[in-house]
Amino acid sequence: MNLTKTLMTTTALTVAASMVSADGHMANEMTIVSWGGAYSASQKNAYHDPYSANTGVTIINDESSAEAVAKLRAMSEAGNVTWDVVDVVAADAIRLCDEGLAMEIDPDTMLAAAPDGTSAADDFGDLMVSDCFIPQIVYSTTFGYRTDMVGDTPPTSVCAVFDTDAYPGKRSLEKRPINNMEWALLCDGVAKEDVYDVLETDEGQQQALDKLTTIKDDVIWWSAGADTPQLLADGEIVMGSTYNGRLFSLIVEQKQPVAMLWDAQVFDLDGWIIPTGLSPERQARALDYIMFATDTQRLADQAKYISYGPARASSAPLVGKHEELGIDMAPHMPTDPNNAKNTFLYNFEFWADYRDDIDAKFQAWLAQ
Repeated sequence: MNLTKTLMTTTALTVAASMVSADGHMANEMTIVSWGGAYSASQKNAYHDPYSANTGVTIINDESSAEAVAKLRAMSEAGNVTWDVVDVVAADAIRLCDEGLAMEIDPDTMLAAAPDGTSAADDFGDLMVSDCFIPQIVYSTTFGYRTDMVGDTPPTSVCAVFDTDAYPGKRSLEKRPINNMEWALLCDGVAKEDVYDVLETDEGQQQALDKLTTIKDDVIWWSAGADTPQLLADGEIVMGSTYNGRLFSLIVEQKQPVAMLWDAQVFDLDGWIIPTGLSPERQARALDYIMFATDTQRLADQAKYISYGPARASSAPLVGKHEELGIDMAPHMPTDPNNAKNTFLYNFEFWADYRDDIDAKFQAWLAQ
């Protein structure tokens, strides 16, 4: 360990130590909130189990990340925050940070440096999009389709979702406006670079909803990441949106007759926040866990179990083969050049600013 890394690690441990309870102990139990399914399993294998083995800490897994913002708001208002570390998408982290519900993180004192001494701030680089957010992975929301239900012309464009003549049958979309509004505008003729300018306006929001109305009767709406893979496996839908890691599990591990539609996959970031309002000993434990779970090796280890790209630059060269299947994982990442020929870059700041208003419109539209 070089001097730079030693100093950074020592400083971070000092920060954590300064937050422990009066009797000198960190909490011996913690609740970690995530998304469930293959993703939570990858975290358990790469982070939770090794950390528990090292520390003896009991980790309680909660799968409520889809409701993290609303639940943390309610917990804070009640003065009873029961979660210790929460996995959220970047836009939600920005909202929670702006509302004072997530703790600000100093990456150079609270996160581990890279093995060569590169600071965590430099190693994560532009992916640290909020003062409260510690990135874990780059993932995408994209579409899977049943290879045995699309005839002789499998879809190559995301706009196949809106083409019920060529691809009849049910499709699944997430029960929220994010991604759906962008895809709707793209498939209604809006140029990629203009999507968020259009979506800022009432007229643009209505345009997206009108496009979605054309397939509304053919949509099964999902809330949990496991929904679309199950619907595809059961043959209840011809295509559906979900996270690329979920589709990897369905296609490669479960060998279902499903293929990926990478066109207009939406790149996004997922990572950790630590809620404000924790007791000193719980906050210290959360910081200790974060230091461990976001180091270079741990982020690379997660890619052994799921096809999400690690957020640290120093982790990428360490991504190897699937732990059980023995296949190279790099070609299954959303960032692979063959998969990233036509990506759509999610606008974190836009959704942090507009999410509540567009959510209300979207839910009202759903109820019509």
